[in-house]
Amino acid sequence: MVSSSNNYKEKVSQLISWGHWFSFFNIIAAMLLGTRYIVYSEWPTTLWGQLYLVFSWVGHFGFLVFGFYILILFPASFLIPSQRLMRLFAVLVGTVGLTALLLDTYAYESLDLHLSPLVFDLLLSGERTELNARWQYLFVTVPIIFLLQLVLSEWLWRKLRKLTRKHVGVPIAVVFGICFVSSHLMYIWADAKLYQPITAQRSNFPLSYPMTAKTFMEKHGLLDREEYKEKLNAQGVETSKAIRYPLEKVTFSNPGTGQNVLIIMIDGLRSDMITPENMPYLDAFAAQNLNYSNHYSNSNDNSNSVFGLLYGLPANYLNSVRSSAASPLLITTLEKRGYHFGLFGNERMAEDPLYADAMFTGLPLNISTKGGDGAIIDSWSTWMEEQAAQNEPWFSFIELTSVENFEESGDYKPRFTPSLGSPKTQGVSTDTLLKNSYKNAVYHIDEQLIAIFDQLVANKQLGNTIVVITANHGTEFNETGTNSWGASSNYSKYQLQVPMIIHWPESVASVTNRLTSHLDLVPTLMESLLNVSTPASTYSSGASLFEATPKRRWLLAGNDSDIVMIQPKSTTVVDKYGNYRVYNQRYQKLNSEKPKLSTLMQAMHEIKRFNQPD
Repeated sequence: MVSSSNNYKEKVSQLISWGHWFSFFNIIAAMLLGTRYIVYSEWPTTLWGQLYLVFSWVGHFGFLVFGFYILILFPASFLIPSQRLMRLFAVLVGTVGLTALLLDTYAYESLDLHLSPLVFDLLLSGERTELNARWQYLFVTVPIIFLLQLVLSEWLWRKLRKLTRKHVGVPIAVVFGICFVSSHLMYIWADAKLYQPITAQRSNFPLSYPMTAKTFMEKHGLLDREEYKEKLNAQGVETSKAIRYPLEKVTFSNPGTGQNVLIIMIDGLRSDMITPENMPYLDAFAAQNLNYSNHYSNSNDNSNSVFGLLYGLPANYLNSVRSSAASPLLITTLEKRGYHFGLFGNERMAEDPLYADAMFTGLPLNISTKGGDGAIIDSWSTWMEEQAAQNEPWFSFIELTSVENFEESGDYKPRFTPSLGSPKTQGVSTDTLLKNSYKNAVYHIDEQLIAIFDQLVANKQLGNTIVVITANHGTEFNETGTNSWGASSNYSKYQLQVPMIIHWPESVASVTNRLTSHLDLVPTLMESLLNVSTPASTYSSGASLFEATPKRRWLLAGNDSDIVMIQPKSTTVVDKYGNYRVYNQRYQKLNSEKPKLSTLMQAMHEIKRFNQPD
């Protein structure tokens, strides 16, 4: 019995020693594969960023592989008595691990994602696409990896005693340990200081979760939380990728029609409000002009949606545009054509850096701080009279906020009661009060629009002016049953579907039911107003609203974190980690549905198409 016990201890000791060396060489293999992440990531521009890259590369893959050894192979050394069987088990584990890492590097290269449920669904998809075919070729390497692992296993077992006598295990462990600890300490500092060359590397490697300690540092007076928040708000611009916009030089066939352009943005107005009851004037106006009844904003929040409308680009490019201070191609073209500009709104237009720093750089903003939308329209009317006297082309953008701010007490008489502020609301549901208040604001804006059109007619401008009436996003009243109110909480039609009504001089009134997007307005104006000859794909992700194309299969929406594909019968939301959710038309989650590979690949390609190559 004593002899048997000694033999068992000796076998276990040998297997543990062998396992350490087996893990070490697999760490080296993982690091070599890990260089693919470095190649396909943006190279740090500073010495500290490069130093962190080296430390995290060595430390992370060392910890990752050794962690699997501790969790799987180390306990197996005690449970599997046969050294041959144990080594075969280790070879299988190593083969699976390196194969998964190889697949992950390809996912990172192709989709900018690590392995996730979405990536596996794409891998196992039965669709015949180039991506799927290339993925399947990767499995050809599995037998090669298995064979190499077998050779390594046998060689290490034969050389085990010789390797053990070298006594290099401790120095090797110290090197990996120093790199691992140093990388996390560096990230703690970088995270607190928002040092982009390091924080931008957070998700470069798989299963990478760098340590942070903001709460600890704040507690000990090492971090000012308010200062941190201010820097964090600006960091999205600092860390954004460079943008190539437009993709090539834009040319024009002639100077264009010279017509005026007026864009009226009614914040928070959903498309189903355009009815004879809620907005009688706009409903009649829509019937006499071009009405796009199945129109969607490109985002569910303010800045992203206005950005998409005037740039024709998906919202994920917003910070890149701000970083490069690239003005909209539409605006710069109009400037070159000698257009006068009138930009009108309230404090939000002044506070949102998108307007002054990018969208309307160098152009005066007319901000009305008091008097609500009525004061904004009055200010615009004065400007309009000046433009009529000059007889030169003009572009005007009016942003009205009464509908979005419907909960605030307006200076208008309520039409729908009871509503917020009514004297008798006992027993009335909050839902009813909110909806009636919203409709009151909608009706009020409808009356305000009359003043705008009266001014255009009085100054004899309507016959030569393209008028666009739309909204940044819709407003939900928990129609999805997910406790969602207002906007920016989901991507249902209640928050994304908005009006798009266009008065285009000498056009025939029509209702268009096909899917259209905010991203389509820029190509429409560039082609039909400014007569651009360059394809829309070089400066926009949209297509002209006048283009006679087959019905779209999907529209692109979202923000810098989410990719949203809107389809006639479903909406797919993919987050930045590759997790996805598919919803039906009522925005109820469909657990069994999966996104179509070809469609998803088209959307993911579009949100990268304007990125500057590394």
